[in-house]
Parts: sequence; structure tokens; C-alpha cells
Amino acid sequence: MRRIEGAGIAVLVLAAVALPTALHGWPTTIMGNVFTATLVAAGLTLLWWRSHPRLVTVLGAALCLVAALLGDYGWLPDTALGIMALLATVAALGWSGRAGWIVALCLIGYVVVFWFAGGNESEVALAMLTVPSFVAGTVFRLRREAADALALRGRELEEERELFADLALRHERARIAAELHDIVGHAISVMVIQAAAGQRLVDSDPARAKQAFAAIAESARQGREDLRRLIELLGGTEVAGPDLSLIEEVVTRAARGGLDVSCRFEGDRDGVAAPTAHVAFRVVQESLTNALRYAPGAPVRVLVGGSGQSLTVGVENDPSIQKRPGLSGTGSGLIGLRQRVQELGGQLLAGPTPGGGWLVEATLPREGSLSPERVGVHPEQPFRQ
Repeated sequence: MRRIEGAGIAVLVLAAVALPTALHGWPTTIMGNVFTATLVAAGLTLLWWRSHPRLVTVLGAALCLVAALLGDYGWLPDTALGIMALLATVAALGWSGRAGWIVALCLIGYVVVFWFAGGNESEVALAMLTVPSFVAGTVFRLRREAADALALRGRELEEERELFADLALRHERARIAAELHDIVGHAISVMVIQAAAGQRLVDSDPARAKQAFAAIAESARQGREDLRRLIELLGGTEVAGPDLSLIEEVVTRAARGGLDVSCRFEGDRDGVAAPTAHVAFRVVQESLTNALRYAPGAPVRVLVGGSGQSLTVGVENDPSIQKRPGLSGTGSGLIGLRQRVQELGGQLLAGPTPGGGWLVEATLPREGSLSPERVGVHPEQPFRQ
């Protein structure tokens, strides 16, 4: 394509300069041939207008000015002025912004100098061929710059879309991992602790051992139900939104499993959005699981209070009064809670109490629409997993 364009420019220059000169009568003097060769050379500089527009403008304009100074030795075809029109267009393409205005002023000065050098002739033709050409080149350059800017913005938007899609995928994976951690972690913790208790009691107290094994079966069934609900959600099945009654259920199950736990509701329980109720349920579930792991036998108190536009969920346990079962966590329980509460726009506080126990307290927006805030942690009190 470039070769065809170059051949077309060469043919155009020869048709505008060499052919009219030959028809008029080829110059017989050396200076006359220099004059014609200078015009041809000025036109042939247009071959590099794409790659070096500024060099073409300066060199072509200089050669045209030399030809004007040698005008007494040769004949200037009117069609040769078309070369100056093309050079004016290239000049508009070569500079942009403030430099473009400076080039426009330089072009006006150049036309005046060329007019004087050419013998004060054809001023109308000079103005008509250079000024409109420069304006046309400016319009073309502005459209090209606008198209390039739009193309660049399109690439940036595509990159942002891919980045957001990747972040959304990571967020969704993290959310699913947190749900699995809550479901499986809680169920396994209860089953392991009850299984250990059942093994100790199977000979000495068969009735209590039977209760422990019943708690294991119930925990397994509940874990299966939670997994089924999660699979339905991931599959797009419509599932009824959670409410605060889930907290009562998980507390009741924990009490049947042998945990000394009490639950109290204060304030208004109505009007709590499903996302808030779900996070509140996970706060209680994770806190009860940690109490089973790290404070077996200790009383646990759950307090849920609704006031104004916020919902407060607090879970506090006393110091352990039994030997720990040696069941360690995954290290992501409270970290996952912190992320969930933060995404919802709430605040999470976790740390030891003055009496040696542990307190987890979450303040959540009732409607789940407050601005996200930084999750708070008690100073110098690390999260316990």
C-alpha cells in the first residue's frame, strides 16, 4: 500500500511540474534545469509525509523558496503551486496544540516571503492554496487525535473491565471459601468435640454418650443442609433470605450439643435486611465455634440489640474451665468475618475481656447501605483464630 502511495506521489509531482514544463518548453540553461529540479525535489519530499512530516515541511518549504528565488531562470507552472498546498497540509499534520498555532503564524510569514521572492505575483493563488490546505490538515489531525484518544480510552476501559472481572472472580471465590469455612468448620468442630466426649463417656455414662453421638448426627445433618443451600445459591436457585431467627437456631443447637450458652435479644428485631441478618448469624456461629475450641465448658453469652439504623451482635465467653480439645482453627475465621463486616459497612471489635474471656462484637447497618468504614480492633489485641 505504501509503495502504491509513493508511486502515486511521484506521478503527481511529475505531472504537476515536469509535464507542463516539457509542454511549455524544457529550459536549456543550467540554472533553468536547477530551477525545475528544485521544484521536482520539493514535491518528492512528500514521499515521507507519514514518517517525517516535520522534516518534509521544512525541507519542502525551503526547496520551494529556492525555486522562487530562481524564478527568473525558469518557468513556474501554475500546477506546481499544488505542491505548496500539500506541504501546508503536511505542516498542519506535523504539529499540534500550541506548536500548531506557532506553525500557522510561520506559514503566514512564509507565504509573504515567498510572494516577495516570486516577484509579487499570484498572491491570490498562494493564499487560496495554502490557507485552506492548512485548515483542512488541521481538521484532519484533530479528527485523528480524537480517534486515537477514543481508541486509547477504549483499551483502558477494556483493561479496567478485565481487571474488575478478575477482582469480582476473586471476591466471589473468597466469599464461597468463607461460606464453606463457616459451614464445614462449625460442623466439624462440633462433631470432633462431641466424638471425644462420647468416647470418654461410652463406658461410664452411656446415656450422656448417646446424647453426644446424637449431637454429632444433628451437626452433620445441619452441615449437609447448609451445604445444600449453598449449592442451590451457586446454581441460581431462589432461596429465602435469612433473618435473625437463624441466630436462635444456631444457639439452640449449640446448647443441645453441650455448650453453656444463652441468647438475649434487645430492641427492635424487625426491618433487618437479609445481608445484615446473614452476617450477624455468621458472627455468632464463628464465635460459638471458637468458644468450643478455645474455652470448653465456659459460659457463653450472646446479645443481639437493634437500635435506630444499626444492629449490634456481641458474643462473650468466660475463661476456659476444661482442658482444650486440641482442635486448632484454619486461621481465617475472624479474618473472614472482618472482611464481611467491612463489605457491609459495619465495624468489628475482637479481643480479650478484663476477666480473661473473649469478646467479639459487630456493629452492622440495619439496611446494609452505610458507607464502608475501617474495621476496628482493640489496640494490641490480635485476632484469635
